Amino acid sequence: MKAYERLLKYAVIKTPPSDESSDSTPSSACQFDLANLLKKEMEELEVSDIQLTDNCFLYGKLPATKGYENAPGIGFIAHVDTVSDYCEHEIQPIITENYNGKELALGNSGLTLSPKMFLHLESLKGHTLITTDGNTILGADDKAGIAEIMTLVEHLQKESIPHGPISIAFTPDEEIGTGASHFDVELFGADFAYTLDGSTEGELEYENFNACSASFDIHGVSVHPGSAKDTMINACLLAMEINSLLPLHETPRDTEGYEGFYHLINMNGDCGHATLNYIVRDHDTEKFQYRKDKLIDIANELNQKWGGDGTVDLCIKDQYFNMKNIIEEHMHLIDNAKLACEKAGLIPNVSPIRGGTDGCQLSFRGLPCPDIGTGAYGYHGPYEHISAQSMDKVVDMIIELVRIYSTFSKEK
Repeated sequence: MKAYERLLKYAVIKTPPSDESSDSTPSSACQFDLANLLKKEMEELEVSDIQLTDNCFLYGKLPATKGYENAPGIGFIAHVDTVSDYCEHEIQPIITENYNGKELALGNSGLTLSPKMFLHLESLKGHTLITTDGNTILGADDKAGIAEIMTLVEHLQKESIPHGPISIAFTPDEEIGTGASHFDVELFGADFAYTLDGSTEGELEYENFNACSASFDIHGVSVHPGSAKDTMINACLLAMEINSLLPLHETPRDTEGYEGFYHLINMNGDCGHATLNYIVRDHDTEKFQYRKDKLIDIANELNQKWGGDGTVDLCIKDQYFNMKNIIEEHMHLIDNAKLACEKAGLIPNVSPIRGGTDGCQLSFRGLPCPDIGTGAYGYHGPYEHISAQSMDKVVDMIIELVRIYSTFSKEK
């Protein structure tokens, strides 16, 4: 089965997580719908040591081919959940064969996939393009990664491709950043691993953001506006003041590459009470700490201005950290992935992740785990798309990667 055919089957199974405040893993029961399907497929492909845990982690292994037992154990990981946005309708992928590289209407939604918005579309001319109908996400993040890993397994098994020990895993709740904390590294049993998660084919990523969330809880004083002189403290105005004290152009829209940002996720409130919820990102550790200190200074400044502690409460929670320092001790993971790209006819592109993956958390838990692009574009929204040919190239690339590690020495 082709990787894109698997994606079409997986995409229609909705797997949005619940919000980050959920105390359970998985945060949504629907993630088991896909995990159970994958478990059955793994059984049909004669994967060994299959385990689906109560937390919706699905593990499996391909024992080393005879004579390759001393090769390092390599793992491949993807996540079953998607973002929760644009999940109100049934997901209906649309296949456009021999795409002409020009504007493409997304069903009857009124949305158009355009080269003016996505400059790479012209390079996909002649490809079999898979899109949404404009009403939902496609779910290629990260069901494309799952499809490519499962297709890898099929090739290894049916074509008897020699390999060392292979581990695979599919995880829940990556999109809300909570799943990897329950990942059983010992059970997984690999020396090194790769996530296949988002980004274009040929992209290799091992530098991710340092990340935290920051929530302001603002307590105002609400009184009748006619007698509010020197008494009212409008919490909504304080919220506006807080945001105005942040650097104007350090937002996602205004930054790229290694540039960090403050991103206002949501805000609500009234005169008596308001909340602001941000995420904060930076690749550089010192700059990341500076950003957190900036928020603390703003909270302290407004408390002093408006009546002491308690007017503005700030809660900062670290989410994940840059895995660069971990991966740099194992740069064969990047060097071999670059070589595998070249063998598969892809141009390797090592670039920083403007986000994070399960791999960054796992790297800090002793499983060095950079990311390989799946070939998807426009993820997290109705413009998400991927081509069948791009997915085929990614499968070719990870097959080459398996071949490289089958003769790779752990001591190198």
